[in-house]
Amino acid sequence: MIERPESGERAVLVRLGLGAPVSEEEVREFQALALSAGAVPVATITGSRRSPEPRYFVGSGKAEEIRMRAEECAADLILVDHPLAPSQERNLELLTGRRVLDRAGLILDIFAQRARSAEGKLEVELAQLKHLSTRLVRGWTHLERQKGGIGLRGPGETQLETDRRLLGRRIRTLTERLEVLSRRRDTGRAVRKRVPVPAVALVGYTNAGKSTLFNLLTGSDAYAADQLFATLDPTVRRLRLPHTPEIVLADTVGFVRDLPHELVAAFRSTLLEARDADLLVQVVDASDPELVEHMAQVQDVLEGIGASHIPTLTVFNKTDRVGAVPRIERNSDGEAVRVWMSAATGDGAEYLRTCLHERFGKLACRFMVALLPAEGRARAHLYRQGLVQSEIVDDGGGWHLEVEASQAELEQLCDGEGIDFASRVVPCLPAEGFVESTPAAAAASA
Repeated sequence: MIERPESGERAVLVRLGLGAPVSEEEVREFQALALSAGAVPVATITGSRRSPEPRYFVGSGKAEEIRMRAEECAADLILVDHPLAPSQERNLELLTGRRVLDRAGLILDIFAQRARSAEGKLEVELAQLKHLSTRLVRGWTHLERQKGGIGLRGPGETQLETDRRLLGRRIRTLTERLEVLSRRRDTGRAVRKRVPVPAVALVGYTNAGKSTLFNLLTGSDAYAADQLFATLDPTVRRLRLPHTPEIVLADTVGFVRDLPHELVAAFRSTLLEARDADLLVQVVDASDPELVEHMAQVQDVLEGIGASHIPTLTVFNKTDRVGAVPRIERNSDGEAVRVWMSAATGDGAEYLRTCLHERFGKLACRFMVALLPAEGRARAHLYRQGLVQSEIVDDGGGWHLEVEASQAELEQLCDGEGIDFASRVVPCLPAEGFVESTPAAAAASA
């Protein structure tokens, strides 16, 4: 077995069309993946086959071409835009004398570079170890001591078996730690369900502009870049809109064609933000020449995590690149189904806010809240959240506040401050022009 180099970024890219020609978009996406991982593509080899070849995945002639191009370009590794069997990966390494990574291995490497949270790092490591466990080879035979003869009899365990045992132990440890974190998330999710807060998740193909849109809406500074998988860890912020209850907005990992199943399973912490949302906002790059196919890829992943039934609002982003006019498109019932806008310039952002208000504004109600002089902290909290519409000071120094919020928000505040909700909070008529639902209707909707 060859000695695998410690580093090396000069890469030969290989993409085959199985039963169909290779499209330019597929090649561009794979090049973008390589660049995102830090590789420098020095050559791209394409071809077509009816089916994969068992030994090298590519034919023997194409494999020899890959070897020659790698030597000519002084490449350090071969990147193959397909899932390879461990034997195929090993055979290509033996033939070319260079490290070989398939599509899953390349994406795992990107994920390892981008994960920032403790949970994200654990999930990446677990996915990497599971991927590696199928690719352990006899690369340590010089340490074997199972041969016969005097002085050559060893402890009865090869280095390969030791590696497998250590990998298995580490996988079990990571699995247990992630289960603990998962239970904590479930606890937090159960608390949110007791005090319902509308949840919106941004989903879409990688590099569609989700993080830029997230920052625009929330005023956050989540990392956003023109690269694949810029966002891995789930980012959640609160969003307040006029005459609308507080909304929880989540930015999720971008999807990609042929996203390996083990990666979907590994990043359940991010993807669960989508599965548990009340509304999915699918962000689409309006300038993408294959946007229809990429939208279908997103739907496939949503079906895989059990989120295909959640209502979806499609946002066609980057209208500034295609000269499209920002607007709202509605169905025959008058419901908003598509928004055209640019997150980079902010053009059309008001249309998306309008759609979110139409979806969740009915949960906001007007209440009259009576507070005693000693309950100034509750009053300050209501003002900080921008919920107070008017205020009257009574003769005893207390306050009567007209508040616009969801019933769940006020119940949560009262519980935290030891205020009896039933006796101190009453619904009131809305101001002129304000469309209100009753508390009963709000509770039913929540």
